[in-house]
Amino acid sequence: MKKLLLALTAVVAMTGAASAADLAARPYVKAPMAPAAPSWTGFYIFGGAGGGIWDADSHTNFLGAPVTIDQRVGGDGWFGTVGVGYDWQVAPSWVVGLFGDGQFGSLRGTVQDQLFSLTGRIKLQDSWAAGVRVGYLVAPNVLSYVNAGYSGSHWSGTTLTSIFTNAPVGSHTDSFNRNGWFVGGGVENNLNIFGITAPGWFMKTEYRAAYYDRKDIAIRLDGTNALTTDSVSFKPWVQTISTSLVYRFNWTGPVVAKY
Repeated sequence: MKKLLLALTAVVAMTGAASAADLAARPYVKAPMAPAAPSWTGFYIFGGAGGGIWDADSHTNFLGAPVTIDQRVGGDGWFGTVGVGYDWQVAPSWVVGLFGDGQFGSLRGTVQDQLFSLTGRIKLQDSWAAGVRVGYLVAPNVLSYVNAGYSGSHWSGTTLTSIFTNAPVGSHTDSFNRNGWFVGGGVENNLNIFGITAPGWFMKTEYRAAYYDRKDIAIRLDGTNALTTDSVSFKPWVQTISTSLVYRFNWTGPVVAKY
């Protein structure tokens, strides 16, 4: 019996030694790393371009009192945009943030004095916005969001001409500013697609509608800039669509598993 136990012990010892030697001879295999979830928290900047249209309810005032019915005037054009923002990823699928941006371009349209049959071409030259956005991650690298906030706009003046002859009539309007609010929404996605490696780089496409306060645009005489009897009531709203390239300074994307 004792001899049998000694023999079994020797067999186990030899088997263990062989297994240890076999493990020592194998190359080290690194355990796979668990993919890290992207983090949307941090600062970002963006720049892009887009197109837009504006419409305005308008009528003519004589000595400050409305004397014509409301009509719809409008315009369209292109613009560039730049901005900055900061986001917080407050839950696995939710992102909130603050941002500010500016739009610079020419959305050109018509303004009219219906009482004396005068017309001119004015344009939305630039606007700015500051607001908040709330987004939902439809994928780790894709954010769908809505936004809203405060907006300001600057509109050009114009030389007025006759609707019938298109000849100048010796009067004009000055440039003016209008403030209001906006709502919008869009989609932002990381550019690590189609085999391209672009950490930190994103693209976003956004729709926005801005609603501005009414303005009574004074009609003035050329040369003296004296007021005439007429003014044009102008209440615009602007719709835009833009596409921008976004850079996130501390973007943390998924970590690829290594073996």
